[in-house]
Amino acid sequence: MNNFTYSFFVIVIVVSLICFFIYFLPLHIPNNQKVSPYECGFDPLNSARVPFSFRFFLVAILFLLFDLEIALLFPLPYSLFLLFDSFYVVFISSFFLIFLTLGLVYEWLNGGLEWAN
Repeated sequence: MNNFTYSFFVIVIVVSLICFFIYFLPLHIPNNQKVSPYECGFDPLNSARVPFSFRFFLVAILFLLFDLEIALLFPLPYSLFLLFDSFYVVFISSFFLIFLTLGLVYEWLNGGLEWAN
């Protein structure tokens, strides 16, 4: 057997022991505080099933959309810096920022960022 096989068996044994200890060592004794829906110490006054506003989801989706575009697509022109001239990199970056700004202005003017009607 080589070193890889020994390492593999040691890793499997250690992970198995850790999983065994994690499952069987803690005490699973439920009490009123653990099984209550609120663990902060006060009794609930209203139902916890309050529906969220649709506007909240719309603003969250817009945030994710703009955040992912900036995080994933904005570095793309700079990664092409070695392949193209610097003028093209600046042009593509400027176009991308203008496009995102126009999208943000469009959502702002149409009321997509408002919390209440």
